[in-house]
Amino acid sequence: MSSPSKRREMDLMKLMMSDYKVEMINDGMQEFYVDFHGPNESLYQGGVWRIRVELPDAYPYKSPSIGFVNKIYHPNVDEMSGSVCLDVINQTWSPMFDLLNVFEVFLPQLLLYPNPSDPLNGEAAALMMRDRNCYEQKVKEYCQRYAKAEDVGGPAEEKSSDDEELTEDESDLSDEAVAGNPDP
Repeated sequence: MSSPSKRREMDLMKLMMSDYKVEMINDGMQEFYVDFHGPNESLYQGGVWRIRVELPDAYPYKSPSIGFVNKIYHPNVDEMSGSVCLDVINQTWSPMFDLLNVFEVFLPQLLLYPNPSDPLNGEAAALMMRDRNCYEQKVKEYCQRYAKAEDVGGPAEEKSSDDEELTEDESDLSDEAVAGNPDP
C-alpha cells in the first residue's frame, strides 16, 4: 500500500473514531460524506450538514475538496454548489493537516467567523454587513429548514439503500398522504 493511500486510510479511521458519521460513496476511500454539526455558541448550533469530501490522489499533499450537500446560508459558502471559500483548504493547505482538522477546526472556524469581504454568497455577505439582525435571522431560518438531523442522517436515515430510492410517483403519494388526501 502506497504512503498516500495509507495516510488516507489512517485519516479516515481517525475521523470515524471521533464519532463523525462517515458514509463512503465509493470503495476507493476517496469520496465520502461526513455529517457535521454546527459549532456551539454559533448561529449554526443545532444544525447538521452533510459534507461531501473528495480526496485527490495526491492527498495529503493536495487539499481535500469539500462542499455542503444541504443548504447553508453563509457568506463563504456558495448556496447552489455548496463549495467552500476557505484559505486553509484552497491555498494554504499543508500535509501536516488531516481530515480531523477540517471538521474540528477549519469548518467550525468558518461558521463562527464568516468573512464577508471574500464572499462566495454575495447576498449573504451584503446582508451580513448591511443588517446583522436580518442576516442572523436568515441563517437560523436556513438551519431550521435545511439542517435538521433527521434530514441529514440521524436515526430516521438508518435504512437500507433500497428504501431510500422512492420513485417520483411514490414520493408524490407520500406527500399527498401527509397532506391528508385519501385517494392519490
